[in-house]
Amino acid sequence: MLFTSTAINYIDRQTLSFLSPFLKLEYHWSNTDYAKIVIIFRIAYSLGQTAFGWFMDRVGTRRGLSLTVTFYSIVSVLTSLARGFYSFAAFRFLLGAGESGNWPAATKAVSEWFPKRERGLATAFFDSGSSVGAAIASWLVYWIYFRWGWRPAFVIPGALGFLWLLIWRWIYHPPESHARISESELQLITADKADKEEVQEQPAKREPLDWRVLLSLPQTWGAIVAKGLTDPVWFFVTDWFPIYLVTKGIELKTGLVAIWLPFLAADLGNFFGGWISGVLIKRGWPLGAARKAVVIFGGIGVTTLIPSVFTSHLLLIALLFAMSTFSYAAFSTMANVLPSDLFHSESVATVSGMSGTAAGLGTIVAFMLIGYFSDERSKVAGHSFDPIVIVAGLVPFVAMILVVLLVRNSDATRRGLVRPV
Repeated sequence: MLFTSTAINYIDRQTLSFLSPFLKLEYHWSNTDYAKIVIIFRIAYSLGQTAFGWFMDRVGTRRGLSLTVTFYSIVSVLTSLARGFYSFAAFRFLLGAGESGNWPAATKAVSEWFPKRERGLATAFFDSGSSVGAAIASWLVYWIYFRWGWRPAFVIPGALGFLWLLIWRWIYHPPESHARISESELQLITADKADKEEVQEQPAKREPLDWRVLLSLPQTWGAIVAKGLTDPVWFFVTDWFPIYLVTKGIELKTGLVAIWLPFLAADLGNFFGGWISGVLIKRGWPLGAARKAVVIFGGIGVTTLIPSVFTSHLLLIALLFAMSTFSYAAFSTMANVLPSDLFHSESVATVSGMSGTAAGLGTIVAFMLIGYFSDERSKVAGHSFDPIVIVAGLVPFVAMILVVLLVRNSDATRRGLVRPV
């Protein structure tokens, strides 16, 4: 269910990016105009991540995710009524606010249902919904657009959320109140949530850590950096890749494989990251070392974006972007699982929300620069996105270094504020 909600979440948000080359022509938008619209989405999304992290920790995953999916599905359908820049911007702001609850809720659900040795793969599975959703959207949106126009391309994907909601309300409950969970399964889950000392000495429910306490911990900043410096690169691919291909002289009707392939690679990267970290843990690696090994792989692998500036060959661009998104997705799986690795259940969604907010703010700044520099460079000779792609390939490498340094056992670990890694 978490995988499906993530996929639907991405299908809804990707509709605009896949239609952007056509909407730019119809409404005479520059890259800066388009950047402003997607920035509006990111502002709402980044603020909502932290707000919904706090919200999910207090109302619970089942109720919280039900409310957010209902809201953004309605907004997605209503986007078909947009008539220009300002109405698109308004609907995207509302969509960003609604969709921001998915990752804090999903991360919290993983911490509730899975022991630590399985969290990496579980997180990979739900997070792969983003790449699967984007891949589905690349075919679904264009299939609808070339037959009926852009307005139905917003309505049909938006309706999927209502179907998901019916099943979610029927199936999902916390382990402690789930009717179909066995006593042995429940004991396995609850035993993994706390050390033996915690069970003996702290039987009462923990209180969520205050934000000021969380922000004083290096582990929190490790989780924040892991998403804050990598997700903007992913969002560059999801929101700007069709426009990037057009600047390379590639027609979208003939370039569908290039749009689809990087998202498929990201899906595989999600599973690879979760799987290989689990394998390393089973072979006796400490949890932190297993996670960092994947982070290092991902930070180095994303640099394969850079050679794409030297070619206009469709298949080669697709392969280079695919290698990069595969590596990003492995890194991203670790970034998504870090809050549940490092923090106790009562603070997981809050930290996940903080890292999501950092990713949103980083994306806002990145998109402002992308819109400005791509418009300015389009006035001179050369490909307008070349410097942007080079920077996008280097930033996750910096994130890799910072995560390795920040995610460690510290005094906060000894005090019981965070889990040992």
